[in-house]
Amino acid sequence: MDRATVEPEVETIPDKRARQWVDYHHQFAAPSTYVYEFVWDVGADAIGPFCTDVDGNVLLDFTSHVAAAPLGYNNPALREKLRAFELVDPLKIAGQDFYVSGSGPPESPDVPGPTQLLDRLVAMTDHYGMDRVFLSNSGAEAVENAIKICYAAGGHRAFTFEGAFHGRTLGALSLNRSKTVHRRGFPEVPGVISLPYPATQDEYERRWLTDGPGGNVVADRLHPDRGTVDPDEVAFLILEPIQGEGGYRVAHPEFARDLEALRERYDIRIIADEIQSGLGRTGELWAIDHLDLTPDVITSAKGLRVGATIARSDLFPAETGRLSSTWGAGDLIAAMQGVLTIDTIHEQGLLENVRRRGQQLRDRLEEPEYESIVDVRGRGLMLGVEFDTKARRDAVLEAAFSRGLLTLGCGYKTLRLLPPLDVTAREIDLGARLLGEAIDAVAVESA
Repeated sequence: MDRATVEPEVETIPDKRARQWVDYHHQFAAPSTYVYEFVWDVGADAIGPFCTDVDGNVLLDFTSHVAAAPLGYNNPALREKLRAFELVDPLKIAGQDFYVSGSGPPESPDVPGPTQLLDRLVAMTDHYGMDRVFLSNSGAEAVENAIKICYAAGGHRAFTFEGAFHGRTLGALSLNRSKTVHRRGFPEVPGVISLPYPATQDEYERRWLTDGPGGNVVADRLHPDRGTVDPDEVAFLILEPIQGEGGYRVAHPEFARDLEALRERYDIRIIADEIQSGLGRTGELWAIDHLDLTPDVITSAKGLRVGATIARSDLFPAETGRLSSTWGAGDLIAAMQGVLTIDTIHEQGLLENVRRRGQQLRDRLEEPEYESIVDVRGRGLMLGVEFDTKARRDAVLEAAFSRGLLTLGCGYKTLRLLPPLDVTAREIDLGARLLGEAIDAVAVESA
């Protein structure tokens, strides 16, 4: 497969073999979320955003496995690095509570692993004074540990935001406010307070600012004379700098500055959930870097290949056993992939590519002035396209899929686009053209 010339090629999707795989899978799999009947053939050709399904259809993947594959398929630089290592067994003893090494000094070993991943993450968050990391297996675990260290530092209340999604374990679920199906019927951590998440100027003025003593909804509640919440009882405030499941809504900059003022006044700990938005996805290493807001904790996963809770050493409990994980950090390969992914992003200058290609994609989506598109928003290569109705969004998703373009839904009527960080100008044009064709086809059918 030649990345410079390949284009999507679809006959029938899903075709016979894909349907066989899907039907067989569901004989054993518990109900979960399946967004399309795309069955990737891991042995077939794939490069960059291009991949092949089990029926031989070639597709353009603008989902990056929900940002969990930031370099797309078979990135040559990453694969070349991986070829240098001879795999061993067991691979799973490679977590937070076990030491694992290769030949050479720990600063540059032959086989990079969890220790080197910790090193890279501290370097990536040094501008926030963070110097300690706890590795885990998933994004939900990263959030759970962020919650734990903040509760351990004091307080029993927490602030979360409308539209938030932080994971599916019970502690993380208690913070979710995106869809009722995520939380319905499950017990919740008490003391969680919901707040509006202003993403537009109108929302900031109408739903965040108040005539109360503090001037905004949080400051009013924490006001020493007329507030209803004792600031000393607040363990943390958690937010996504760009909401993922909630519809790719970007935090309003003045809203972020208000939170920074509250953080400084009341010493409120801020958790930045960067599980989908981090690791260069927005054109900066972290989406919070775009805002005038200082996080005390950053949670990462997905593209990192493992989960990570990053903070200052004074925030982590000093007592051993408060945090622990026998199999944390996935395994040796996952930790190694995390290290090599970070190195590749730096070595190839992909942050600049994310900024350029993200602007190109946004321009291509805004130029035609599609009547059905309400908004195009996001940062870098984390873009959401909001449609006038949910039915139209769903129809466009299906029409794009039938043309060989993989996309995902989010929020209520938004389509999300997550090309790999090394996507090319040609691939952006190709994806924009296929999406435009899908939008036009749905418009004709609706008419």
